[in-house]
Amino acid sequence: MTATLTDRLLGRPVDRVDGRRKVAGAAPYPSDFDLPGQVHAALISSTVAAGRITRIDRSAAEAAPGVLAVLTHENAPALAPPPPNDLGSITRWTLQDDRIFHYGQHIGIVVAATQAQAQAAARLVEVEYAEQEPVLDILDPRAFVEENPYGLESSRGDVETALAAADATVDATYTIAGESNSPMGLFTTVASWQGGRLVVHDTTQYPSMVRASLAAMFEVPERDVRVLIPFLGGGFGAGLRLWSHTVLTTLAARVLDRPVKLVLTRPQMFSSTGHRASNRQRIQLGATDDGRLLAIDHECLAANGVEDRLSSYIVANTPAQYACDNVATHDRVAHVNIPYTGFMRAPGGAELNFALESALDELANGIGIDPVELRLRNYAEVNPVSGKPWSSKALRECLTVGADRFGWSRRDPAPRSMRDGDWLVGYGMAGVTFDFYADACEVRLTVDQGGNATLRTAATDIGTGTYTIAAQLTAELLGLDLDQVRVEIGDTDLPPAPQSGGSGLAGALGAAVKDAAGQLTARLARLDGSPGETFGAMLDRLGLDEISATGRSDLAAAAGTADLAVAGPFAARFAEVGVDEELGLVRLRRLVSVVDGGRLYNEKLARSQVIGGTVMGLGMTLLEETIVDPNTGRIANGTLGDYVVPVNADVPELDVVFVGGPDAFTPTGTKGLGEIGIIGVAAAIANAVHHATGRRVRDLPITLDKLL
Repeated sequence: MTATLTDRLLGRPVDRVDGRRKVAGAAPYPSDFDLPGQVHAALISSTVAAGRITRIDRSAAEAAPGVLAVLTHENAPALAPPPPNDLGSITRWTLQDDRIFHYGQHIGIVVAATQAQAQAAARLVEVEYAEQEPVLDILDPRAFVEENPYGLESSRGDVETALAAADATVDATYTIAGESNSPMGLFTTVASWQGGRLVVHDTTQYPSMVRASLAAMFEVPERDVRVLIPFLGGGFGAGLRLWSHTVLTTLAARVLDRPVKLVLTRPQMFSSTGHRASNRQRIQLGATDDGRLLAIDHECLAANGVEDRLSSYIVANTPAQYACDNVATHDRVAHVNIPYTGFMRAPGGAELNFALESALDELANGIGIDPVELRLRNYAEVNPVSGKPWSSKALRECLTVGADRFGWSRRDPAPRSMRDGDWLVGYGMAGVTFDFYADACEVRLTVDQGGNATLRTAATDIGTGTYTIAAQLTAELLGLDLDQVRVEIGDTDLPPAPQSGGSGLAGALGAAVKDAAGQLTARLARLDGSPGETFGAMLDRLGLDEISATGRSDLAAAAGTADLAVAGPFAARFAEVGVDEELGLVRLRRLVSVVDGGRLYNEKLARSQVIGGTVMGLGMTLLEETIVDPNTGRIANGTLGDYVVPVNADVPELDVVFVGGPDAFTPTGTKGLGEIGIIGVAAAIANAVHHATGRRVRDLPITLDKLL
């Protein structure tokens, strides 16, 4: 009896095990929870972007029907600081003083018997400010700019000398507008103090971090904090930080000693839960006349909120992209009066790829080399940073299979050379190298006398399919049918798990499950099980109700001492666009994605992840921009009616192909897929737009005004 991986269940395109609950409306999201005695909260938000509060009058709100409390910096209890964490702790918390750092900042919370009463009362609070002129642009000379604040700058070789010796160079600047995550599910917190224990239903992708932070801020032991998130209605990275609305709801619940529920409004989602930071990247490339890279110099300036501490990560993975002896990266962060930034799908990786892969296309065009061939000539056979062999890498196959499947050979390389009636047609492509990430994970695996298994861990399912892949893997390793496995997640009373983000949960969770299954089967084998005996029969014979094992993994620690360069996923994207010559309209006509994701737990879910990420990349490239009013700092398009995202009519044929095999490092051979789906889309489309029109657009989104 051994816990081994086969293709009996693993990799199969089985339906989501939680699918029926979702379509039946039976899957509980945070906004679905209501507690006995519950009251409702609404936020008071700043209407200026910088300054101080000089007067705040709560009297009308406190006298309004149903109002139970109005908390501001004048009467709110003090909080302890949150502990540091690797996802960027917010160093300053609202209601602790009178300072204003961005429009929409939470400056108070109103609690009333009903949600309508709380919202109405919040509008009655009168606030006066000593307003200051906000700094809203990262290029504003008044902005406080930090040089290399997170240690992401790097250097190998002599970039300056290599650039001077190059036969061909590119020196270009690329900009990306701020973008909002825009999940459909409004972020919700339901907090209650139950006999000294705090129980919180929260929209989060990282319940263990929320638990640790709330415990520290409210000065209670972690064991006395429970965070629940069985289902999350979309996050895309917005749920990876602890936001102030969660803290304020918890604070109100403590003050009133009653359960308090807060549901953000749609405009508040744009100012309260982070966003992809606007950024400006300068790329300098130097190459020989046959396309061999001699130098890469990558400089980035990214936006951040005032007194916030969050790395942009944009230059972090530049040194590992291609074989090049001379590489330098430069990281700068501009602190401006905008809402705090956060994580948005493939943070850093999506932005880096757009700039670098666009610059490579410019280089290929400049020296007359096919863009695919240019990538192949600079293929990194080993990790360029460590010099170690990759644990797996099928990027070459991604490029060649993608080119063949797309029909790249039909491309006339001359810009403006291909037409379809009134439309200019362009082909573009991009290669993708993404980083490896994983964190420590723990699971508890139990088999009962009925032969059924239960897997428990504090991980979350943000729509990616964690319930399903955990069930598939457990059934595979224990030789059970899928319906014999129950998965319990989204509860910090269960064994600790990392965040659902960074494309690291599947690998970390899978390794822990494999460890637990191995312990279980080894223990049962020592109990003299007969050949072919089922778990249930063996436990019945031994008089045991159940048997359990705790599995653990720490892939990040193991990666640090590995003889291999632990690889993340790789991909290649090939896009065809049509551009209306008269109107400047851009339409994506088709896009081929070829992905090396290691061993796939579930091919259907994997394909779904890539398709979803590609649609998100389409929005990033052609549609999405969080617009800040240059006079007030207000987000001017903070609704889904004004913030434009792709709809079905925008999405053409999306072809997804998987190549490569199991990774040699991770125990289950998998590599994350949550973020690779968005990376490379922007560059492939932008390069196709240049091929179609002859115009190089270096600023996202690519809107018609930039093509007319």
